Parts: sequence; C-alpha cells; structure tokens
Amino acid sequence: MFTPDPIQRHAGPPASSTPVRDYLNTQPPGVDAGYAVLPRSLVEAMPLPWQQQMTHLLSEFHRSFAHLGWPVYRVVPSRRERLVDLDEEQLAEVGAIVEIDADGDLVYRDRNGTRIDDPENRVVLVSVLDPIPGDYANANQNTPARGFPVPQQPQSGPLPVQSPPQR
Repeated sequence: MFTPDPIQRHAGPPASSTPVRDYLNTQPPGVDAGYAVLPRSLVEAMPLPWQQQMTHLLSEFHRSFAHLGWPVYRVVPSRRERLVDLDEEQLAEVGAIVEIDADGDLVYRDRNGTRIDDPENRVVLVSVLDPIPGDYANANQNTPARGFPVPQQPQSGPLPVQSPPQR
C-alpha cells in the first residue's frame, strides 16, 4: 500500500516568514512605505468568493487590532512629480515656493525658508483627480461573466470634465 520511496519535495526556496511584507515590497498599486490602500469601490466589485474571503480576513484583522486608537484616515490620490515641474499652486500644496535671486536664477525654498538643494531631482507627491470610479461595480459595465474587470489603459493628465445636460 505505501511506497518506500522518499516523498518528493519542491526544490525551491523555503516559504517566507514575512509573506505580506514581501508582497507589499514589490510596490503593487496603492502601496507605499507605510500604507496599503484598497479602493472600496474595487473591493466591493470583486467576485463574491473573493469578497467572502476578504471579509473574513478583515474581520480577523480588525478584531485583533481593535484595541488600538484608530484615527480616521484621509486618503488623497497622488502622483510623483519633480519639484521643478510644479506650478505655483502645486508648490504651495507641497510646502515650497520659488523665487528669483539677485542673479536671475530660480531658487526653491521650503516653508521654513530653507533653500532646497537640487530641486531638479527632488520628487514630491502632488494630489490628482482619482482615476478610480467611486462606484466601480456600476461604472464598469464591461465586466466579464466571472467578475474579473476588463483591464483599461490608465489615463494620463486630468480627467475630462462633463458638461451638464442641455435643457
């Protein structure tokens, strides 16, 4: 009934003891050094089995960490831009100003007045319009039968403004 041959083992590296950290370090969408953001509209548009698993995991997560003083988080969609590519309003948003010095050169300063060295290579986050629809499940009518969203090309630049209907 039983074979005396040794059990075949996968010869790959051992499983990681930090799989979440390993995955998040690959920098998937919505992840930075401190947070992993899941747009609610996308989570609610996932196939039902995924939602059931996600609900179970989130319930366990929140039950385990309910004792912490959770703040309310404000998530701002942003993109990375070079400081020298920002307009005056965006500079103000990131706490910087630009001046012309006595030699006619542009000088960038932070909100404390300290000169910013090498502004051409300083990258900052500036807010953008959210490219993910608030009601993704209803906004994306091209969803295949199994519930997997159809990949769409990301839009560059500002989102188009829709005019109100004419009466």
